Amino acid sequence: MFCWQMNAPDRLLIDVSLWSANLASLGADVQLMAPFADLFHIDVSDSHFVPGLLFFPDLVAAIRPLTTVPFHVHLMSANPLELIGSFIDAGADILTIHYEIGPAVTAALAAIQTAGKGAGLAIGLDTAPEMLIPYLDQIDLVVMMGTRLGVKGQDLDPRACERIQTMRQILAQHGVLDRIRIFTDGGIRLHTVPNLRTAGADAIVPGSLVFGSLDLPATIAWLHGLPITAV
Repeated sequence: MFCWQMNAPDRLLIDVSLWSANLASLGADVQLMAPFADLFHIDVSDSHFVPGLLFFPDLVAAIRPLTTVPFHVHLMSANPLELIGSFIDAGADILTIHYEIGPAVTAALAAIQTAGKGAGLAIGLDTAPEMLIPYLDQIDLVVMMGTRLGVKGQDLDPRACERIQTMRQILAQHGVLDRIRIFTDGGIRLHTVPNLRTAGADAIVPGSLVFGSLDLPATIAWLHGLPITAV
């Protein structure tokens, strides 16, 4: 299981999305964000599970020497088992797959665990949080999507906060709330983050919110100061 002792449990984790970096100077942006990021979020899409192609193992390997910040690889892939080994070799510390891939979930999570890496399970907006219950003993985090997959710049879905509350209640009922973190990905904006945090998000995946900040230290300090009030 992944060690979450990188921060106090009551402080919001910042999982910086490299999809919003300047890809022409990705290395420089990684180094710019490294003092402020708890993790770097690396989206991988295969053009099958979601539209388009994003990030690949050789690129991850190229930026791995630039920082000691953990890499969180989000596999938006129809067959993550084909990719897990390559991304681990490239330097991934946490790998998240999607519940929606179906029966392959168990084997994919097992492969991540066997490699000694952190394991995450993501769910889209149309998947009930209760569907993750059978996998709670195999995961370190849940990624709750707040927008449709694979498209940047969308507004937060109205269901997002309620879904996070439900997920938090499920984790509490099963006695794993202190072990499994709730990440929220998509629609991360100045006006949405306080509500997501109040609903029970342990971590956010910001892109333009941090890369477009005119005062990055102040933005990070504000995020770290947001209280969590959900049970």
